[in-house]
Amino acid sequence: MQTHLADFIKDTPAGREADRILRNCVHCGFCTATCPTYQLLGDELDGPRGRIYLIKQVLEGHEASRRTQHHLDRCLTCRACETTCPSGVEYGHLADIGREVVESQVRRPLHERLMRRLLRLVLPYPARFGPLFGIGQRLRPWLPRAVRRHVPPRAPVRELPAPRHSRRMLILEGCVQPVMAPHINDATARVLDRLGISLVRGTGGCCGALSQHLSAPEEARDFMRRNIDAWWPYIEAGIEAIVITASGCGTVVKEYDRLLADDPAYADKARRVAALAKDLGEVLREESLEALGDGVPATKRVAFHSPCTLQHGQQLNGVVESILRRAGVTLTQVADAHLCCGSAGTYSILQRDLSQRLLANKVQALAADAPTCIATANIGCWHHLQSRAEQPVRHWIELLDS
Repeated sequence: MQTHLADFIKDTPAGREADRILRNCVHCGFCTATCPTYQLLGDELDGPRGRIYLIKQVLEGHEASRRTQHHLDRCLTCRACETTCPSGVEYGHLADIGREVVESQVRRPLHERLMRRLLRLVLPYPARFGPLFGIGQRLRPWLPRAVRRHVPPRAPVRELPAPRHSRRMLILEGCVQPVMAPHINDATARVLDRLGISLVRGTGGCCGALSQHLSAPEEARDFMRRNIDAWWPYIEAGIEAIVITASGCGTVVKEYDRLLADDPAYADKARRVAALAKDLGEVLREESLEALGDGVPATKRVAFHSPCTLQHGQQLNGVVESILRRAGVTLTQVADAHLCCGSAGTYSILQRDLSQRLLANKVQALAADAPTCIATANIGCWHHLQSRAEQPVRHWIELLDS
């Protein structure tokens, strides 16, 4: 693809990256075959190839419009197109650049600005989100059923192992997950303890993904710097890895090196953090599971939903499935497993209609082979799926913590 970027961006780091990505695109259209929104809407501008053209036009100096913003907003950033692309086009990075430029040129309606600002002010901060979510949990018995399904009950508290092993790993606590589902990281600590690994519960918080995908890149980088500062003493003390149980967070933390490459104070540390970051599946695929006991009962049939951030963002498709099979889990068949469930961070709030259509299709596919439960690997998918599925929805590590 030939490019002629405008002066306002061509000599900037973002412009050079965008130019490199655009030049890799060969217009083939293979990406449209796996794009969830293109499959639903059938509009070229709601597929990766069309959005690439929209971004290219804006970066070449054409004025962005509300219509441009609308089509970019509809993108899930699931990155299924990257898995399909034969030319290696890094669409996710390009989408971030395009959205930031469009956001600076097109003023959103007041209600959209308020909603996006509210999400950024509340969700990344457990001290703010926690009390609000707690009120919802206390009122849960009296909430309408449609609302109640979005407020999961409190999970029972179980004892955590004390650090006692020479092998130590640090865990990303996150922001939304410790409020909505603290039992996920607790289960991880117990499983790793049985494998001879102590999980260190350090400080730190939001990985920065929410701000990054809502076109607030500097705010996102502030979250990244705070995490690096919080984790650095543990890194210097020799922790083996930074374990991440939410695949959406893992995708971003593994890109800290790219996102902070132009920060002289943090670039080297960001590279170190990105190298240490591991999805929980990457940790367990290297370990023997014998210490976990007899495994999951064979009568338990599990439909596994591989989040987009796991299979497309981190390119770890099949890793968790292989671990579950080694643990004795019977996995059911799931049609169109590459397609997004519609959660996609704040997408389920900001693009509710499309999100619910994708969710209905995904739940139908997951339930088709009569599973006894559904498992996934990301807090957003977990929450989204349990709001509609009839079967219980679990993080996959809970199946090993039995």
